[in-house]
Amino acid sequence: MMEQFDEGERRRMRAAASKGAAKAARQRHPSVRGHRRRRAWLAAWSVVAVVSVAGVMVTLQPEWLGSASLEATGPIPEETAPVRMGPPSDAEGTAESTAAGAAESTVEASATPTAAQTPAGPFAGSPAEQYADGQAGLAMPKAKAMGGVSKAQVAAGLKRVRAMLAASHLDRATLMGGKPKALMKLLDPSDRRWFTSHLDKQKDESDTREWVTSFAPKTAELVTDVIKVHGRSSLGAFEDRNGRRGAKVKVNFLFVYAIQRPGQPRTARRIVAHNVGEVWLYPNGVHWVRSWNGGGVSGARCDVGDGFVHPYYDDSAPDQEALKVKDRELVDPYALDEDDRDGCRWTKPV
Repeated sequence: MMEQFDEGERRRMRAAASKGAAKAARQRHPSVRGHRRRRAWLAAWSVVAVVSVAGVMVTLQPEWLGSASLEATGPIPEETAPVRMGPPSDAEGTAESTAAGAAESTVEASATPTAAQTPAGPFAGSPAEQYADGQAGLAMPKAKAMGGVSKAQVAAGLKRVRAMLAASHLDRATLMGGKPKALMKLLDPSDRRWFTSHLDKQKDESDTREWVTSFAPKTAELVTDVIKVHGRSSLGAFEDRNGRRGAKVKVNFLFVYAIQRPGQPRTARRIVAHNVGEVWLYPNGVHWVRSWNGGGVSGARCDVGDGFVHPYYDDSAPDQEALKVKDRELVDPYALDEDDRDGCRWTKPV
C-alpha cells in the first residue's frame, strides 16, 4: 500500500501550490514577455519580414512566407479579447501540495542539437535553427537512487516529467487551445483534481491553463510541424518541512514555434515559450508538481490575462500593458537563465 498524506497536510500542500502557481503566473506574458499572468515579453523590433541576427539583417524565406495576393489581411478580434470558456464537465475536488525543500548536489543534463542540422525555413537565422526537433530536445539526467527513492523509481519519474513537458508544449490539441488532456492524464490524482478544478478559471490566480502553451483559438496556426526545443534538466535531493525526503527534477526548456495568423502567411513569426519547473518524487510513488511553466512567453501580448497565448503581430493593436513598461532593458528570449523580474518585459528580436 502506498503511504498517503493526511488531510491537514493535503490542505497545506494545496495552499502552497496555489501560492506557487500565482507567483509563476505573475512571471509570464509579449516580446513584451510574461507568464500570461506569467511574464509575457514583447519584441522590440519587427521579426515578421526581417530578423536582426548579430547585427546582420536576414530576410525570411519567401517560400514559407507564402503569397500575399490571395491571403486575407489584418488583425482579428480574438487577438485582444479573452477566451471565454464554459465550466469544465469533469471538475473534481482540489489537489494538495507542500512547500520547502533542501537542495543537495545535482546532476546536470543539457539538450544538444543534432549534428549538421540544415536550416529550417522559419527558424533560419535564429538560435532555434540549431535546436533539436520536438521531443529529441527533452534531455533528462541519468537515473540514480537519491533521497530514499530507488533508481527504478527515479527512472520512472524522469520518464513522467519528460512526458509532461511534451504534453504541455508539443501536444497539438493543447497548443490549439483545446483541453489539456495529454497533461491531465500524466498528473497524480490529487494534482489532476487541482488542475481540473482550476482550469480556465480566468479570475483565479491559480488558473491552470497557465501550466501549458495554448494559443488563443483563431489567433494562430503552425507554419510547420517542427517545434524547436532546447534546454536542460537536473536531478537532486530534497527534504520537505516535515522531514520527508525524496528526489527532485528541475527542468528549464525553451520551445520555439513558427506561427502565423490563420490564412495570413505574411504574418509569420516565432514565439518562444520558457518552462522553468520542478517536480518532487517521493519514495511512496507520489510525483508532486511543485512549480511548472514559470518562465515566460516571448512574442505574445501582455494585456490579455486569460492564460492563453495571444500572439503579437506587426499590425496588432497596441499592447496596453506594454505601453506602461518603463524599463526598456531588452531581455534575450533565447536565454535559459531566468529573468526573475515580474510583469511585462521588452525583448530582443524573437
